[in-house]
Amino acid sequence: MSTLYLIRIPVSLPQLGRWAAIRNYGFTVRRGPKGKESDAGFDEGRALHHLLSEIFGKGILHPFRHFVAPGGKQSEVYAYSRLDAAELREAAQTYALPETFEIFDPAKLAAKAMPEEWRTGRRLGFEIRVRPVSRIHSPLFYPGGAFAKGAEVDVFLIEALRSFPEGEADDANMLKAGRSREAVYSDWLAERLKGAATPQPGIRLTRFQRLRAAREGFSPEGPDAILQGDLILNDPERFQMMLAQGVGRHKAYGFGMLLLRPGRSA
Repeated sequence: MSTLYLIRIPVSLPQLGRWAAIRNYGFTVRRGPKGKESDAGFDEGRALHHLLSEIFGKGILHPFRHFVAPGGKQSEVYAYSRLDAAELREAAQTYALPETFEIFDPAKLAAKAMPEEWRTGRRLGFEIRVRPVSRIHSPLFYPGGAFAKGAEVDVFLIEALRSFPEGEADDANMLKAGRSREAVYSDWLAERLKGAATPQPGIRLTRFQRLRAAREGFSPEGPDAILQGDLILNDPERFQMMLAQGVGRHKAYGFGMLLLRPGRSA
């Protein structure tokens, strides 16, 4: 298996916004699932997906994570790639349009090689930004309506509606039942890491918000969560593949990148 690299790219947010406005590929959140005009918002994840794919090729920098300081004009993109820094710079020089270099400077692109071998049983700390949703296989009813078969729904809401079908599906009742949002999302993550690694008790939900995303033809609303904790590595080969492929849905738009850090003492 080829070496996996962790890539860092500094990004100019004003220039990214100008590039997206000129391209007009639907990067702005405008319409809800029923076609109703909603508050406009810029989906930076989708813009970056198209920009990185245009320059380096689809899936070359994938998954990725976008870090933005509040009120800042500069941001950082981190991504995993099978190409090293020299190969990525060569791709940028070959394929990028001139205005792209106003968004980021290829000379400032940095990379480090990730370990090629992992030890079974090793404890690692992690942070991951996820969109914990699932497609439902049958209609899911709530007071006054229903999610249609095939809808993409927050996994916490799915469990709450199934546990409290009479209209009391809220955070307070879920907490009384011993099922916090943090617990539901931790279980969702554990299921997706299954076989590769086992999350350890004490997973923390360090950030949660609900956001609309710009997608083809509509703007789905959903959870945006950051989870931190420790895991025990079970299968080195599967774990390496998971790093390269990402975790969960919407990986192409800035979700699902597993960032590693020193684990806590057991």
